[in-house]
Amino acid sequence: MKRIVFFGVGALGSGAVVLCRNLDAKLALVDFDRVESKNCLAQAYVKASIGKLKADALKLQLSSFWGVRADAFGVRVTESNVATLSADATLLVDAFDNAAGRRVLSTYARAAGIPLVHAAVSADGTFGIVRWDERFVADEEDAPGAATCEGGEHLPLIGLVCAALARAVQAFVDDGARADAMITPGAVTPTT
Repeated sequence: MKRIVFFGVGALGSGAVVLCRNLDAKLALVDFDRVESKNCLAQAYVKASIGKLKADALKLQLSSFWGVRADAFGVRVTESNVATLSADATLLVDAFDNAAGRRVLSTYARAAGIPLVHAAVSADGTFGIVRWDERFVADEEDAPGAATCEGGEHLPLIGLVCAALARAVQAFVDDGARADAMITPGAVTPTT
């Protein structure tokens, strides 16, 4: 069975995971962060999840709501654990909101020959992207640790990016396709 590892299950990652719940694949969720009340506005968490590790909370929700089993790892990805977290992966999915995490994943994926797809939203909510690693360069955040998807103010765009990411994962699982997309509040445009 294929194994898909989602790195970062905040706004983009949690939404995409929920949309990937019916894939014929084993899902793994990696995120060291905890659910806060503000996360319930833009992320796929319920109030009962507040205080729990995001990876554990999403694993529980997948099981409780849809009977979907997933692995959860409540850790920060580093150069020393990325290989263990990615073991037997068919696909890596980057939904981080920081350049450092993206670089760790990209460096590992390229060295290991594992496909990696990235998703991101601009801090001002004007666009988002889904891009495969061979065409991706991580932008630095305006300030280290700066959140880009807090409070739900860009929720329609976040939803579009989640759907585009889930579709990219689904297409890869189905037939190995690697399509990029540029997302704006008014359109999802395939790019090459």
